[in-house]
Amino acid sequence: MKNASIFEYHGGPPVQLIINEERATTLKEISLNLPDITLNDRQLCDLELLATGVFSPLDGFMTRPDYESVLDRMRLQSNVLWPIPICLGISDTKARTLEVGQSVTLRDQEGFLLAIMHIEDMWPVDREKEASLVYGTTDTTHQGVKYLLSAEGEYYIGGKLEVLSVPLHSDFKQLRMTPQEIRRVYQKLKWKRILGFQTRNPIQRLQFEMTVKAMRQAKANLLLLPVTGMTKPGDFDHYTRVRCYRAVTRHYPPDSFVLNLLPLSMRLAGPREALLHTIIAKNYGCTHFVVGRDHASPGTDAAGKPFYESRAAQELTEEHSGNIGVTIIPFEELVYLPFEDEYRSSDQIPEGEQYISFSSSDIRERIRTGRRIPEWATITEVVAELKKAYPSPDEQGFTIFLTGLSGAGKSTVAKVLYARFLEIGDRPVTLLDGDIVRRNLSSQLSFSKEDRDINVRRIGFVAGEITKNRGIAICAPIAPYNGTRAEIRNAIENYGGFVEVHVSTPIKVCEKRDRKGMYAKARAGLIKGFTGVDDPYEIPESPEVRIDTTELTPDEAAQEILLFLGQKGYI
Repeated sequence: MKNASIFEYHGGPPVQLIINEERATTLKEISLNLPDITLNDRQLCDLELLATGVFSPLDGFMTRPDYESVLDRMRLQSNVLWPIPICLGISDTKARTLEVGQSVTLRDQEGFLLAIMHIEDMWPVDREKEASLVYGTTDTTHQGVKYLLSAEGEYYIGGKLEVLSVPLHSDFKQLRMTPQEIRRVYQKLKWKRILGFQTRNPIQRLQFEMTVKAMRQAKANLLLLPVTGMTKPGDFDHYTRVRCYRAVTRHYPPDSFVLNLLPLSMRLAGPREALLHTIIAKNYGCTHFVVGRDHASPGTDAAGKPFYESRAAQELTEEHSGNIGVTIIPFEELVYLPFEDEYRSSDQIPEGEQYISFSSSDIRERIRTGRRIPEWATITEVVAELKKAYPSPDEQGFTIFLTGLSGAGKSTVAKVLYARFLEIGDRPVTLLDGDIVRRNLSSQLSFSKEDRDINVRRIGFVAGEITKNRGIAICAPIAPYNGTRAEIRNAIENYGGFVEVHVSTPIKVCEKRDRKGMYAKARAGLIKGFTGVDDPYEIPESPEVRIDTTELTPDEAAQEILLFLGQKGYI
């Protein structure tokens, strides 16, 4: 198999790692004496795709020789094309308890036994090297790099898998078929040419027109493979997206498509990931695959520059398409010509011709802010589904997150806002003051940096649940760290609005207001780690509202926040 191409290797069905009942019974007994590894969300996605053959020809998490070969030359040791490492990361603490040659159980976060892994290799992770080779950058603005450098384990373990059960899904069970099951559908329908189209966004009018053009060009039926694993922060939730996919399929001719969910954890590695998507499509039996501009792109870096050239993914997949055995259908951006009332590829627009471009991000922003979407850009049933899940701002839940030094006036302003929202009375409202949460949710926590961060995250979690259920959460913790505030924002903005309010009252004023004498105790060394004295407060760079209560009354400060909310349509 040393000189095998992936096309030759995939002449048979995809690899299946799910064992029979007799072997499963034996392993369940053995598992009682084996150490456990609890998989996170990304690892659960990887395990499922390994188990069902989506990641064929892999038969387990990669060993070090395969890992390093993939980094350096995008091939496994067997010379089979493979662009991205699929490895199982563990902590340094866990690595000290394991050794090569033993077996471990892999469990979900509730402790359910999913698989037995036979450890063949264990090695320390060189995170920066992996980031540079796979992503082409070590910039943590890139989502994949951020995960690798901050959340990945210190060690990788590799080895073959025996899978007892894939991760459990209670949703959309009829749309979760394995590659082998999908191939049987093709046989039943007598399909010979299948076009794969993978997406993490709802299909709007431009994407729909693109798939129809691609089907005609390839003379093929369509396999829709929407990603329902880990996608990009800010994306619509997968429940909403799947309802949108079901709605849009009514516009395709009968028996011309199959819709199947792909529980992939996206790395957003641009060209390398596009190559992985092509291999996945091959495993699902596709003969053709659509690769658009900026395929699997994370967007732009901190300076606003794209991480990858717009055509890089198309060029790499076309270069290797013969090796994989899939014909690439490259597509430029599709745009709308208003005077002709038609859709064309952006590279086919005559000079001087007027056209309109509308991206998935544009539609996502308009939905979240309650702005109208032009009819030419969307499909009516899709917009209806999106509006049900993401109503206009005046019907959304939202969180007001006041942050600032102790004594800045956060709690007082929060109480005024609480009363004003109760007066308005159109949504349930909850006040999550830092001291109140400390007494009721975090009484066991100390005032160490770690415990203060835990307290703020708990406030953010509760606020997220309130926002999700279309209420108003008013939070007033000190929350001194930019990273923690950003985490909370990212989580809450999946459900509704997030308004960060920096109560920027200077520390001299805060000290004068200090009735409990906390600043004096901190300056005398009686209290350690006090924010603003011997622990930093990281000033928010771009809050929605910034208020200094030195010269403002609490009512005036609250009014500034209410005016902003009114301007954005929340009240």
